[in-house]
This record gives sequence, C-alpha cells and structure tokens, in this order.
Amino acid sequence: MIVANKLKGLSKENSSGSSKGEIRESHQGFLSGFLNAFGIDSSGDRNIAESLPWGPNDTTGGSESELQASVIGRSENVDLPLYIQDSKFYANLLKRSLTGETPKRILSELEDYICKNKEHIWDNSWVRLPLTQLNPFSEKILSRDLLVDKSDPSKGLRSDAKQFIFESEGRGYLRVPLSYLIKLSLADVLGQVEKMPDSAFQTSLKLLGHFANDNTSPETHSLYITALFPSNGNGKALAQETGKRFLLTQLLVLYANKKFDLEDSGQRAVIFQSPRPPIRQKILNNYIPDSFYRELFMSPCLSGWDRGEDKYKYMGLCHEVLSRSQLNTLSKLREAGIITRNLMVLPNLSNISLANNGTHVSIGSLKLANAIKNPSSGFTPRHEKYFGDLSIKIFEHFLPLFVAKYTAAPHRMEFADFHPELALGFLPHELHFSHLRMIWRRWTKKAKLKIFGKPVTPFGPIWLDKWINNLFGFKGDYMPDYRLNDYLVSLLSTETSSSLDGSPENEERLKKELMHMGVFDSRMSLYLLYKLREYSRIGFSGFEGRHYSLFHNFSQDMAQAVNLQILITFFSYKLISKGIISHKTIPDSPFMESERRQIIFGTGLNIPTFFVKTDTNNLFLKKILKHTKNLRLSNRYKGFVRVHNLEYQKALLDILKKEAADCIEILGMEETIRDLEDRICNPDEFSAFGKLSKNILAEAGVKSPYQLSGTEFNLAAERYYRNALRKEQFSEGLEYLKAGFDKQLNREELMTSEEKKFLQSIMQDSPINQFIQKSREDLLNETASLDVILKMICLLLIDVSIETKRSRNLLNNSSKEENDAAPVY
Repeated sequence: MIVANKLKGLSKENSSGSSKGEIRESHQGFLSGFLNAFGIDSSGDRNIAESLPWGPNDTTGGSESELQASVIGRSENVDLPLYIQDSKFYANLLKRSLTGETPKRILSELEDYICKNKEHIWDNSWVRLPLTQLNPFSEKILSRDLLVDKSDPSKGLRSDAKQFIFESEGRGYLRVPLSYLIKLSLADVLGQVEKMPDSAFQTSLKLLGHFANDNTSPETHSLYITALFPSNGNGKALAQETGKRFLLTQLLVLYANKKFDLEDSGQRAVIFQSPRPPIRQKILNNYIPDSFYRELFMSPCLSGWDRGEDKYKYMGLCHEVLSRSQLNTLSKLREAGIITRNLMVLPNLSNISLANNGTHVSIGSLKLANAIKNPSSGFTPRHEKYFGDLSIKIFEHFLPLFVAKYTAAPHRMEFADFHPELALGFLPHELHFSHLRMIWRRWTKKAKLKIFGKPVTPFGPIWLDKWINNLFGFKGDYMPDYRLNDYLVSLLSTETSSSLDGSPENEERLKKELMHMGVFDSRMSLYLLYKLREYSRIGFSGFEGRHYSLFHNFSQDMAQAVNLQILITFFSYKLISKGIISHKTIPDSPFMESERRQIIFGTGLNIPTFFVKTDTNNLFLKKILKHTKNLRLSNRYKGFVRVHNLEYQKALLDILKKEAADCIEILGMEETIRDLEDRICNPDEFSAFGKLSKNILAEAGVKSPYQLSGTEFNLAAERYYRNALRKEQFSEGLEYLKAGFDKQLNREELMTSEEKKFLQSIMQDSPINQFIQKSREDLLNETASLDVILKMICLLLIDVSIETKRSRNLLNNSSKEENDAAPVY
C-alpha cells in the first residue's frame, strides 16, 4: 500500500503538476492535424487502430547486417601479418627496441601475436589475389570503384589507389578487405554467366551496391524491400530476405575462395555473424597506435558511395571521436563517485567499439510517406518529427523485451576486467550519474566482488590483480548482451537540448553541444537505439531499430522480433492518437531519459533490479509500474522504488495483451505474443541468449561459463559463431531458397520467358529442389565445385529477381497512389 500511495494515479498529475486535460491541450493542434490527415475516427479503439499508420498492408521493411570477416591461413600467406611486418610502424618499432627507446616487451608481444597464432585465424584481414583472376566485367567494376568520384571519371583515381594494387615477382596483385571481396565476386559472377535474362541481370547489377565496404566489418542491406503484411507473413518475410542475403554472402565467399585461387594460396576467407570485437584484434589494439589501427582495419569504402575516399575519412573521424569520447568518460566517472582513487587504467587511445556488430531493422509506413508527399493531407514533416520522437520515447520503455530475448551478445568477464573506466564503456555518456552509480553498484554486487563484505575492484597492476583473484576466488561475471554497453548506442540529452522533444533540427543542436563537451562530433549521425527515419532525408517515413545484436536464427528470432517492433510502433501511435501520451507525459530532461534507458542497459548486463523515483514525472513509466508486481521502497535510495526487471517485463507484456489487443488482432500477431511470453518466462529454452549460451558451452565442452576464463569462453564463442552457427544459418538460407522454388507455380506469372529458359539451361531439366538438397552438404563443408557454386548463385539471383517483382506488386497494390514509397533501406 505504501508503494501504491507513492505511485499516484496518472489522471491526477503530470510533469508540471497540471491535469491530463491540460496535457492534451498543449499538443492539441498537432493531434487534430494528425487525426484529420488519416481520417481517424476516435470513437473507439478498433476504429482508431484500423485507420492508423503501421496497420495491416501498410508497413515495409528492410535490414542491414554487420558481419564478421576472417582469413584462415599461415602468417606467411595472409595479408594482415604480412602487412604489419612490412609496415614502417614495425620497422620503427624494431629500431627503437634495439636502441632501448621502446621496451622490448612491446616488440615481443607483437611478434607473439604474429607467430603464436595456433588457430591461424586473422580477424578482419584483407586478402591478396592476382589481377589476372578477374574477368573483364569484375575488372571494370574495380576500375570504377577506384575512382575518386564515380560520378565524374575525369577526376581520376583515388589518392590511395596504390594501397590496393601492387606488384610482386613481376605479377600484378590486388589486396582488398573481405567486405569488398564479396562485391567483386558478384561482379565476377555477372561477367561469367552467359545469357542471363536482362531483367535478372539488371536486378543483380543493383545488388552490387548492397554489399557496402564500410567501417570495419562487411555490411549488407536488403536485396529488395519487403512488404511486412499479414498476408505476406509479417516479419517472416524480412527474415527470409535476410536469410537469403546471408546465403548469397556465403556463396560469394565460396566462389572467391575457388575462383580467385585464395584457397590454393593459403588464404581461406570466412564471413559470419558475430556481435563482439574479436579477442585477438583487441589484443593487437594494445600494441599499436590508433593511426595504424585505422590503416589496418578501417575499410576503404570502395563500395557504396560515389566519393569513397571522403567516406573513408569520415569513418576515420568516427574512430577518432569514439576513442577520444571514451577517454572523456573518466571525468564523469570521477564526478559520479565511481572512480575514487588516482590509480586507474586509461582506456586505449584506439577504441575498438566500431568492431561491434549488430543488425539494424528499418520499418516504413506507406501511409506516412504518402501523406507527406500529398500537400493537401495537412501532414507535414513537422508532424512527422513531432509524433516520430514521441513514438520513440514510448518504444524505449519496451526495449527490455528485446534485449537477450531475440538477440544477444554473450560475454564473460573476470575480476581483472572490472576496472570501471573500462567495464562501463560509454555508459557515462548515456546515463545520468545517479543511474550510472546504481548500475555499477548492482553489477559489482551481482559479480560478488567483495572482500570481507566490502566492495573491491581491480587495482591496475596485472600481477596484483591476479594474486587477489586467486586468493579470494572471484568468478567475475557473465552477461547476455555486452555489446549494448561496449558501443555508443544512445547519447544522453543535455539540460538545454534534447534529441526527442519533437522540435525540428533538435538532433543538430544536441550534437553541437555534445561536441563542445568532447563527447561527439556534429559531423556524425546521432546514435539512438530507435532512430527516426524522415522522408525528406532518407526517402521513407519510419524507424530504424539499432538495438539488435546477434540472432540465433532468422525464422524464429528475427521474424518474431520484427513483428514485435511493428506491433509496439503501431501501439505507440494508437496511444498518441487517443490523447493518452504527449511529450509532457514523457519529459525530455536527461534524468528522465536516463531513468527509462537504465533498464535497457541493466537488462544487457542481467542486473535483476533497478530504481525509479517515487515522484517521477514520467507518467508513462508510472503507468507501467502500476502493472508491475513486487515493488518496494528502497532502503538504500530514499525516495526511490525498487523494481525487479523480470516483473517489469511481465508488466509490459500484460499491457500489450490488454491495451494492444486490437492491434495484435488486426496484425495477426497472436503467436508473437505467445512466443514473447515463452522467452520471458522460460529464457533458457526460448530466448536467444539461452540458445546461444547453450551452444557456446557445448562448443567449449563445459556446463558453466565459470568453468572457463574470460578469454577461453569468449574464444569459444567466436569458434561457435565462425563454424557451427554459420553453417546453421547457411543451411537456413538454403531452405528459404528451396521453399521459394517449391512455390514456383505461385510465382509463375512473375517469371519472364527468358528467366524460365535460363533456369532450364543451367539445370538441364534436373529438378531445382533436388539439386539444392543434393548440393547442401558439399556447400556447408566447402567442398562443392565451382560449377555447383555458380549454379546456386544463379538460382538465388533469379529468386531475388522474382521476389523483387512480387514485393513491388504487393506494395503498389496496397497504396492508392502509383509510387515507390518503399525505398532501399
């Protein structure tokens, strides 16, 4: 009763003490314009839901996958160790070590990195191949990509073109990252295949731009825009597209290994999904300066941009800014009282967080796009921004339902890793100091870092920390999604600038303030967990979910996650339309932002509880807490209520069941809600973290992550991602391809006569599905012939051509206007 009395009713209070009616009145003009633009009848829940954006036959989708690349081979054959040993950095280090200017330990450790790689895995290495292996078409694509400006060939080559082409023993060689290799493979296939139908060839030609050479990791984005309609399977359709794209990536890697003689020259390329920076890359980062790190690992942006060299410089800027930004967390940690002594470990000046990998899921509304394009609708970009920001604030309250349930990034830490200046990553820039302190205290308590009842953290000297660890038997911790803490995923607003207050250009104002604080750079895109995608800037109206780490599979984890993303977005617009939520209901102060986001980060660390002010001005959070069980007033934090994270998640589920029941029914997502409940209540069996964790432990041959050191467990995770998981997802992609041709009769009218003849010519009357099934094991074991690989790529390209046309028809039929409101994501 005490807690209930503290958490007073929503109808009697708001952020300024005014009534609910006054809240509505403050944004009534925007709300009226929104309701009129979409003809929304506010007489009942069902009437509202059926007229809103994000309903059935309105949502489009696309995704972007950040992948991990490795080259397997001996150091004398692989580009990364060869490049390091041939570099001026290495030569200078050798000279300084001989003269005593640099400790010999540094040179020794770098040489150990090169010479003592027992598994011969070189993460994010480039590859070297003879230029003669390229056919005329792939050579043409390469020549264009080496231009300083692809839209103006007269400007000549990039200034760094010599970095990619060199001579050795009288032969010309090409060295490129794997992110570009897969694009080059596709170009080579298109130049290799004879008599490909023009429709399929033109579609495939566009796919070259979908393999982006950006950042550190290979990035691919949707091969076609997906209609996320109930009749099309909702999120399952996007999961299938993503699975096929992963399949195409695997096939192109196999093609490159054989066609470009990589295998024969001791370089086996591998691309897979892995959410965390590689352990050995982090080790190497300790021995080299930030400029050399960028030279080794920042992709040159050959693909995806007309002015690739400018984009490369931008990515270098991102790395410099994030490196500086983490260094600037030290003062915030001291101000928060987390760092209390002068002895500390400085974060590396070369930050490796950009090597974290995730999946971005973008959804767009045809209704929103069409309304903005139609001046008579009265719905303007100002409305789009106002309601988009408000929807994001609502959505952020539901993000704990996604973390560890649908994606995860399992990570093991030991006692020596618990330096707050390292372990907390970018959280000082993402949370208010009050919540930062709470998270740190609860995290160290969970990890049982205490000596005689007093909390303790590492002191710094490695020998001392090891001695203390051995003496007291600290186990460290095991977290379900550490990627969210190790990457700058969502910047905190300032007292004078918020990125989500609904006002135009608010992001630009915030970025300028953060730049003056040494946190960010105004030239970079603002980082948010759920990001508004404005029609005037991106070509569609919607949102990008950037909170996804690693999916265990596409068919269940990704499909249901996309469904939930659509459902909550739909529900948020319903709450707004009914006048229940306004910007005053969810205030924009840094403390209010941090109060709701602490739950997300705590979920990633698997911290069981969090604390909310009893008189919080966030009325929507109060509403959720009224559904939350087992609340109690905190003894430690006066004026705060203690909330169990699991009970909070159950409350969110309860709200969706009761208040979004019409949305669930309209979208046909009853199964999504049942699946979500399983993931919350039985995580070991159904959640992504549970499944990934079980398989990593099986890979390592142990029953508990605490049976291994942090390094041993995290290396086992990398092996699982690189081998078993890659094959599972490869196989899943083959199933999607096979299923597409199982339904060939349903797609018959979408195939041109040339495409049908082409399929007959490459299959030679052999049933397609039998061929796929027969080739499966050889493909998974990488023993398939080049001819089989080439045929499989052709089948997939024809499938993509058909699906592109089918998706376009679905989208055009759902829209009253003849338009392309669903762009490339």
